[in-house]
Amino acid sequence: MPDRFRPFRFSRAGLRGLNASTTLSLNEQVHQMWEAGREVYHLGFGESRFPVHPKIADALRANVHQRSYLPAHGIQKLRETIAQFYQRKFQMAISPSQVVIGPGSKSLLYALLLSLGEEIILPQPSWVSYAPQAHLLGKPVLWVPMRPEHDYHLEVDVLRQKMEEDKEEWGNPEVLILNSPHNPTGTMLPHHKVQALADFAREQELMVLSDEIYALITYGQTSHVSIAQYYPEGTVVLGGLSKHLSLGGWRFGLAILPLGRSGEALQRAIRTIAGSIWSCVTAPVQYAAIVAYSNDPDVDQFVDLCTRMHSIRTRYLYAGLVEAGIPCVEPKGAFYVFPSFKKWQKALAERDVYTCHDLAAYLLEKYELATLPGAGFGSSPEDLCLRLSSSYLDAGTDEKSAALVEAFQENPDPEHFIQAYHPRLRVATSRFADFVADLERDGRRPTFEGVDHKFLTLRQAQNIMYKSPGGASSRGVESAETLPYLSDTATEDSEETHHNTFE
Repeated sequence: MPDRFRPFRFSRAGLRGLNASTTLSLNEQVHQMWEAGREVYHLGFGESRFPVHPKIADALRANVHQRSYLPAHGIQKLRETIAQFYQRKFQMAISPSQVVIGPGSKSLLYALLLSLGEEIILPQPSWVSYAPQAHLLGKPVLWVPMRPEHDYHLEVDVLRQKMEEDKEEWGNPEVLILNSPHNPTGTMLPHHKVQALADFAREQELMVLSDEIYALITYGQTSHVSIAQYYPEGTVVLGGLSKHLSLGGWRFGLAILPLGRSGEALQRAIRTIAGSIWSCVTAPVQYAAIVAYSNDPDVDQFVDLCTRMHSIRTRYLYAGLVEAGIPCVEPKGAFYVFPSFKKWQKALAERDVYTCHDLAAYLLEKYELATLPGAGFGSSPEDLCLRLSSSYLDAGTDEKSAALVEAFQENPDPEHFIQAYHPRLRVATSRFADFVADLERDGRRPTFEGVDHKFLTLRQAQNIMYKSPGGASSRGVESAETLPYLSDTATEDSEETHHNTFE
């Protein structure tokens, strides 16, 4: 018997083959490097860094005396407030009885996967925690590939084919996890594709877990729509406060269950699991969450402000990658981009870089860029994809993030915001161009417009973002002030054209 850890002997069930969270591990590594005095540009952690809204902070302080156990599924006032919030924001007819809260949507997702089905269907790539949770539960995963040439959208015909192949091998795919806006790519499902997936899910009687944690961080011409609006009887919606209100450390999540007997049974299951594991969400946080979901106009305006800042920062990073010739699908929500470096596979191999893990290590060592390997999200290591997050750069401390909010409130011009307040974002973006220039071996930074990348402005970035490879503009954007991601109204999606560097 192994005696390395005596008297502790670990079970192989669940843990074998499972690694620590990729995102959390990298974040810890970066902080250790910072503490050691090393320079690192942190693009590896998807934490929204903006300040706590004063009204929500005041509510937390005012309820610090709340110390008793609360109902496992949440206090009634909070559940009522969340139901009203979803009715107003997303036009979803929600009853308070459908709402369950937990210590983060991740915990609720685990409880749901524990309760439901035999085999999990995951789009590929997907958020880093979905597959490990299935692994911990001993449930097989059916991966359904999404392609960059299709904007990383889950296509019904591909889903159908993979399910049929799986069933031929005695598989039983039952639970589909969706995520839009999407981590790691930043893309969004257009309405017609959401409806097509809903029709297919109903036809197949799939159980859908719709992770909509980024639902309020959207920009461009595609507005968020939940699959629950088309398939309410078979969908559980997951959300929380961590992204749009930058409250990841508060660990607050919610699930909206279907109406009827199935929803009632699912609520009993979650309450049973909660009673055996987390008991209840922290009491002061529940009372503060009432303010967060109260449709308070000040809080709503703050969410909109933060979304606009996320949009500008993420679009600048995306535009810089495109300007450097790096294939990357256009982000429309959240704060991620998912570039591929496979076109330089030969040049990378000459540097002993063969996988995305090698690539991430190389960029960290040679260019001080902290990134996440795409394989952590289920993509092939040989595809040489990385997930980049814009959320941490120039907002690494509370003081810096508060200064960004104040500066944007004083002057919301996108170009001024980037040039005056984002030195680290600009340097990090330029280093990707330097890296590509090195791979090209010609000493010149490749550009589309002859612009020096180190001084890329938002106005230049928009010209790159909305030009097709042939040079024709795909959107009539003429100035930074009319950038579509700053529009207050997102239009219903259509068969819009946009620059896709994979095509």
